[in-house]
Amino acid sequence: MMSIVLKAVTTIILVVAYVGTIPLVMNEYKNGNICPKLLGIPACYIILACLTLACIGFFLRGTVLRKLFYVGVVPALLIATYGSLGQMFGFAKYPKTSSGIPMCYILFGIFSFLFIFNNLIDRLAKQHRPTY
Repeated sequence: MMSIVLKAVTTIILVVAYVGTIPLVMNEYKNGNICPKLLGIPACYIILACLTLACIGFFLRGTVLRKLFYVGVVPALLIATYGSLGQMFGFAKYPKTSSGIPMCYILFGIFSFLFIFNNLIDRLAKQHRPTY
């Protein structure tokens, strides 16, 4: 039961994050200089790519592609951590929501939850596997 709840919450987080990132990417593409650059690439492009990999890995759990979840989540979590620290200490500026919350803080929360929830899902699945 707990595994079903965690999978549902993770699915909702992934979908909301993906849908929420698309307008930011489109705005960056049209107007430029919305997102900070990492190695010359707008961070929102990288985050969208990471979310895409995470979605593929999560929704194809029973295949070899399930490792793509971590290939997407770990770099995005590192970027969100760097961005959040940069925002707090003033060495980076990230776009803010209409209520003034820096998006890097939201991304940090999202990717932290995704990482934790997926680990819990994996642990619960291991507990219920038959051992021979």
